[in-house]
Amino acid sequence: MSDLIEVVFKGRRREYFTNPREIPVQDGDWVIVQADRGIDLGKVHHTSEWVKRDAPAKLRELLRPAQPEDIEVFERNRSKETRAYDTAKERIVHRDVDMKLVDVEYQFDGNRITFFFTAEKRVDFRDLVKDLASIFRTRIELRQIGVRDEAGRIGGVGTCGRELCCATWLRQFEPITLKMAKDQGLSPSPSKISGACGRLKCCLRYELDFYKEASREFPRIGSKLVFAGVEQEVSRVDIFRRTLLLLDESGKETPLPLAELPIGVKVVGPARDRRRGCDKTRCGARGQKPGDGESVKGQKLQFPLSEN
Repeated sequence: MSDLIEVVFKGRRREYFTNPREIPVQDGDWVIVQADRGIDLGKVHHTSEWVKRDAPAKLRELLRPAQPEDIEVFERNRSKETRAYDTAKERIVHRDVDMKLVDVEYQFDGNRITFFFTAEKRVDFRDLVKDLASIFRTRIELRQIGVRDEAGRIGGVGTCGRELCCATWLRQFEPITLKMAKDQGLSPSPSKISGACGRLKCCLRYELDFYKEASREFPRIGSKLVFAGVEQEVSRVDIFRRTLLLLDESGKETPLPLAELPIGVKVVGPARDRRRGCDKTRCGARGQKPGDGESVKGQKLQFPLSEN
C-alpha cells in the first residue's frame, strides 16, 4: 500500500491522498494534488503512520511538489476570493436569500469556486447560483456549514488564550451537553461555557472521563453522611485535593479528607429524592436501583432507601 498523506487546504479543510510515485515530502511542504474536478494546491499536514487509521477507502493521488509559479497562482486566487466574496454578498442581498456568507475558496486550477455559508434552515439558492455562474464563468458550489465549522474556517482565540481547537487540530465534532459541564463541577450557565461559535465548548469533552472516574470514589453531592451520631450533607467535593465539604445543621461547612471517611458510614439519599416520595418500591438514593451502591475507599456502600 502506498504511503498516505494528509493535506490541509484553506479553512483547515483536510483530505487524504496516496503517494504512489513515492514523492519525498515533509510536513509543511506545498504540493499539487488531484482534486474532485481538476487539480488543487495544499500543504502537507501529516505523513505519519496514524494517518492510515483515519483515511477513507477511495483516495486520489498526490501529483507533484508545488513550484514557485504554483505559489504565485495560489496568491492570485486569494486576491480573487476577496472580490468574489464581495460580489456574492451583493447578489445575496439582491436576491434576498436568508443566508450568511462565511468564506470563498477558489480551486487552484480555477475550475470551481466554493462559497461556504450558514443558514437557520434550508434555502433555495438556485437563482443565486445562476447569477454567480454567469459572473465568474466557472463551476459554482454553495456549501452549507454549521456554526462550529464556521469558527473552524475563520479561526480565532479561545478564552484559554490558545487558538481554537477546531481551527488547528480537531478533526470532527462530538456532541457536547450541559451535563458534561455539571459532571466537572463547572457553571451550568451556557454563556460561561460557550465558545466563539456560540455553542458549548468542545473542550468540555476532553477531561470528562477523568472526572467521571474520579467522582466514583466520592459520595454524591446532596447525600447525607451519618457517623458518630451526626448527620451532615455533602455540599461539595474536591477531587484534586480528595476532600469532601460537609454541611451540618447549623450551616457550617467542614472539610473532610476522603481517606478519613470511616468505612461503613451510612449514606442517605439527597433531600430532593425524599421530597419526591422516593421509597423502596420505586427508587434508591439519587435515583439508583435498590441494591446499587458506590465505592468509597474500596468499600461497597449500600445506600439506605430512607433516613432511618
